[in-house]
Order: sequence, then C-alpha cells, then structure tokens
Amino acid sequence: MSAQFPVVRPRRLRSTPAMRRLVAETRLHPAELILPAFVREGIAEPKPITSMPGVVQHTRDTLRRAAVEAAEAGLGGIMLFGVPEEQDAVGSEGTNPDGILQLAIRDVVAEVGDALVVMSDLCLDEYTDHGHCGVLAADGSVDNDATLERYAEMAVVQADAGVHLVGPSGMMDGQIGVVRRALDAAGHQDTGILAYTAKYASAFFGPFREAVGSSLQGDRKTYQQDPANARESLRELAQDVAEGADMVMVKPAMAYLDVLRQVADASPVPVSAYQVSGEYAMVEAAAANGWVDRERMILETLTSIRRAGAEQILTYWAVEAARMIG
Repeated sequence: MSAQFPVVRPRRLRSTPAMRRLVAETRLHPAELILPAFVREGIAEPKPITSMPGVVQHTRDTLRRAAVEAAEAGLGGIMLFGVPEEQDAVGSEGTNPDGILQLAIRDVVAEVGDALVVMSDLCLDEYTDHGHCGVLAADGSVDNDATLERYAEMAVVQADAGVHLVGPSGMMDGQIGVVRRALDAAGHQDTGILAYTAKYASAFFGPFREAVGSSLQGDRKTYQQDPANARESLRELAQDVAEGADMVMVKPAMAYLDVLRQVADASPVPVSAYQVSGEYAMVEAAAANGWVDRERMILETLTSIRRAGAEQILTYWAVEAARMIG
C-alpha cells in the first residue's frame, strides 16, 4: 500500500483558511465592481422594485447618496438608467438635455467627481412607448439605421452632461462606430464607450422590465443574440473593437460563462459582464426561502464570473459584496 499511495496530495493546499487564501487563483476586488442604478422622474421617495428585493428606483437625491455610498465602498463605477414620466414612439426623453438620465449624470458627477467612473445606458427601451430598443419601421420591425441616428444624439447629450463612459446596449449593427463618430464630432474624444457586445435575448432580463417601466410587447429576438449561439459573439467582438469600443461586455453573465471565457480570451480591450436582474432575483428568492446561504451564493456567483474572464462585473450586490470582500 505504501508504494502505491499517492505522493501528490492536492488537499494539502486546502487544509486551512489561510492556506486556501494563499493559493486562491481568483480574487474579487471592490474596484472591479460596478453598481447599476435606476433613477425615476417624478417620485418623492425611492420606489422598491418588487421583483428585485433590495433594489429601488431612486429619486435624484437618493441616487446622489447611493453614488457616495458606492464611492466610499471602493467600487469602480456606477451605471445609470433613467426612467422618464413620458414615453413616445421615438424615445424623445432620451435626447432631452434636461431628461431624467442627463440630470442624474450631472448630479452624480457633481457628487462623486472622479471617485467613480460614471456610466450611462445608451438605449431607447426606457423611453419608447412600444418598449423596443429602437425606432420602429412601418411594418413594426426595428429600423436599424434610423435607430443609429437616435443613438448618436443620445451619446452627445449624455457626454454633454459629463458621463465618463456611454453604454450602447441596443445591439444595433454599427452602433459603436456611429456613437464614436458622433462623440468625436461633438468634441467628446475623451468620452469612452462600453459596448454591450454580446447581449442575448434572455429570459433573465424579466425583472429589469419592471425596473425601467418597460412597455415591451413581444420580444427582441431580431436584434439581441440567440442563446444557442456562441461563435457569433466573437464576430460581434471583432466588429465592436474595429469600430472603436474601449471596453466590451457579455450580458447576462452566469448562463453565458462559456461565451464570457471565449470573449475574454480574444479581446484586446477590457471585458465586463453584467450579472442581470433575473440572476439577482433567483438568489434573493432562494435565500428568502432559506434554501441557500445568501452571502456565500453572492460571492460564489461573482467569483465564477471573475474566474471566467470578466475584469469588471456589473451587479446589484456591488456595494454589499465590496464590504464582504473588504
């Protein structure tokens, strides 16, 4: 038995908490975390999002406080989403210089300065009465090129408001190039682009619809990616980088870790992943029922995303997780 007994014992490196910490291959850091935050026009108090326990639609004042809290926790950034009172066919409030998102950008930049990278969602779904991410053609389909014109306008008003990174999330063909040219032409050469490069037509986005007051009927399968496809993401990556993306993203994260790994291996620019509303809600619901250890689940899911190659993670647990990892 002694001659056959294993000489190599991997368990030696699992023997104590100190040993496991010493040899950990993947570490989380608060600076890698980005907090998505919603700000709603016309409310006096934060409005809880019922399908996302612990997450709210902020007022402008509470958003300022949330941004300060995020900065104090050492987060890397905050991604802002606006929820307007009025919606129309072309998402007019998205390009209103005094629209809720543009006001929120100014508020947060004034509050935290360069302590956080301030990012903004660049999409029309929050602002359209049909809930799609673009302008509709006569036949009801999303008109790619007409939508790009709106994205160019949105990018400029967000940059005028002082945002550091815009996040084009509509999955229109050519959106990064159009946004880059618009920003440069308006004198915003230093405003960066976080491209939603691989955004899938996912069931995991469900609670987000409530968060942004979406009126979507139908689906977004003609412009968001098919969950069956992985290779397609590398084509999107190559296109976004060629058009001037400064960073790229995979969304959702947990059900697409294989895609995230492929994108991370191929990307010449930083790679982010978005732990989306459905991923958050599932853990919170299971924890509320006593089925899982909530804090361990939070850190394990974030570690899996980081291990798969994400250098930044957008998560609704960003502040809490930052405090847990210290």
